Amino acid sequence: MAAVLARGLVRGALRLGQSAAGMSAGPRTPTPRPGASEHPWASTPIPACASVGTSTPCTPKGTDPVSPVDSPLIGRYAPQPQRCVSAPSGRDGEVGKAQQAAAAGEEAGGQPTIFSKIINRTIPATILYEDDKCLVFRDVAPQAPVHFLVIPKRPIPRISRVGPQDTELLGHLMVVAARTAQAEGLADGYRLVINDGKHGAQSVYHLHLHVLGGRQMGWPPG
Repeated sequence: MAAVLARGLVRGALRLGQSAAGMSAGPRTPTPRPGASEHPWASTPIPACASVGTSTPCTPKGTDPVSPVDSPLIGRYAPQPQRCVSAPSGRDGEVGKAQQAAAAGEEAGGQPTIFSKIINRTIPATILYEDDKCLVFRDVAPQAPVHFLVIPKRPIPRISRVGPQDTELLGHLMVVAARTAQAEGLADGYRLVINDGKHGAQSVYHLHLHVLGGRQMGWPPG
């Protein structure tokens, strides 16, 4: 009996010694799974905004390639990578900006808007399409994986100020919006929005059509 107990004590001491030696050697380095180093995300961090609204990492603002190509649709169209959802739209976003614009009397005009500056190229934008009547460019604060604006080159402050003389232009804007959406791959549908005035959350008093797609829209809006 004593011999059996002695052998048990010896084995226990040997196990303790082996455990101590393993701890002193430091933690084991895990063996990488086969092919892990070849994975495209193995060493490339995904931008934080990629987790919002889409699994496709977004392209940092200001780095989109702008290389217009001839389009079988109309005019010249420059295909661009999709962005991800980013900016706020509540009272600290577009609603707040719309209230400030209304309070400042920006509808009366007299000063260039940010959109007129994009038209004359004094500030940059990611332009998707352009012809003699309108310009299409990506929204800098996208609310969907695909979000672009269609604006007329002739300044019209808001949709509620249009008249019969604008019928052809308005139809052209709609056609361009639809064809650009097609070129952007929005085959499953999209939403077209026109904000009007303070209650409509219009923050820039130059008529513009929002086209949003790439995700399921909710209802009712606003």
